[in-house]
Formats: sequence, C-alpha cells, structure tokens
Amino acid sequence: MAVIHVRDITKIYNKDKVPVHALNGIDLEIQKGEFSAIVGPSGSGKTTLLNIIGGLDEPSSGKVFIEGTDMFALKERKLIDFRLHHIGFVFQAYNLIPVLTALENVSFILQMQGLPTKECRKRGTELLHQVGLEDKIHKRPSELSGGQQQRVAVARALASKPTFVLADEPTANLDSKSATDLLNLMLKLNETEQTTFIFSTHDQRVVERAKRVLTLVDGVIDSDEQK
Repeated sequence: MAVIHVRDITKIYNKDKVPVHALNGIDLEIQKGEFSAIVGPSGSGKTTLLNIIGGLDEPSSGKVFIEGTDMFALKERKLIDFRLHHIGFVFQAYNLIPVLTALENVSFILQMQGLPTKECRKRGTELLHQVGLEDKIHKRPSELSGGQQQRVAVARALASKPTFVLADEPTANLDSKSATDLLNLMLKLNETEQTTFIFSTHDQRVVERAKRVLTLVDGVIDSDEQK
C-alpha cells in the first residue's frame, strides 16, 4: 500500500531573478514499510524533495498525497497539525531542545498533540528503552554523545507513531561506529515495526542497507533500484 504519492513536483527558487530549477517533474510512490534512500550529487534536489514530502517546503507545482490527503491543499494550521501526527523527522544536526532532557525531548511531540503528561512520559520512556538509552533518559543533549543524541532524535521521530520517518543525512555528523549502530537500529525498527524510512544521504553505509535506492540528477529521478 502506497503511503506517499508525489505527482509531477517541480520546485523553482529565485523565480523573479535567476531561476534555479531544483526539481523538474518528480513522480514517486513510497509503499508502507519501505527503507529507501534518495542519493545524488550535491545540488541534485535530495533535501528539497525530502522537505516537500515532509511539508516543510511548498512545491512550485504538482501535488503530494499522504495516505490520500492532498497535503498542500490544507490550510497552514491544518498542515502543521497534519505533520505533527503523520510525519517523523530526523535531521543531520539532531535539532534537540538543549534545555530539555532526553525524555522531555521525546515527550514534547506528544505534549503538542495534547496527550496527558503521564502518558507522554510513559511513551517517551518506552521509546528511549527501544533505542537503547534507558540509562540516559534524564540527560540533556550536552551530556550525550552525537550518536546518543541522534538516537534520541529517532525516538522523538517515532513518538507520534507517524506514517513515515524522513531522515536527512542522519549519519553525517557521526563517527563510523555511531553511524553503523544508528543505521542498524533504524533497520531493526523497519523490520520489526514496519516503520517506513526515507533517507536523503551521501553515506554509502545507508545505501548498502537501503532496500530501494532513488538517484536524483539535476532535479529528476535518474534511476530507481529495488533490491
């Protein structure tokens, strides 16, 4: 079952000056449970495509359907709420809130959804156990290694039980062991929980583990390899 339908997406920056065509008519479907990597040279449109699928950036033309919902037909407040309930994000720079503990960072998403505090803490604790950080739940980001911070980010991304998780260069700031451990964790979550992951990456280790590899060149899908 397809959870994402991308239809003829284009993205043009600086329309009124020197236009930059970041995406040039992308058509794409992502099925539930996929573990996919979007690769390509710098400037090929990887992050732009991820941001549009995640509703963080609007396309110049085209449509994105998430489980049948035309995402960019939603009003701004509805779009924010839709992202909150359907899309998990893992960023290269972790993007954790520095003054909050690991548990508070994970629970924050659930609090935004209006869940009771007790339930937020219970779900957050369970997720931190799941990513192997049961002994770090009361540590702030500054007290955690890069790999540990990214695990907190993965737990946070999973907190709302999203339709899919977008991971933009999640291993870029990690040492080799931390990157390998993180990828193995996400692959395990994909296989045991059927969590759908979509990566934007230059990392060959991600590519090797991906079950589908989409290569972008000059804003178009140059190849689509299923493993």
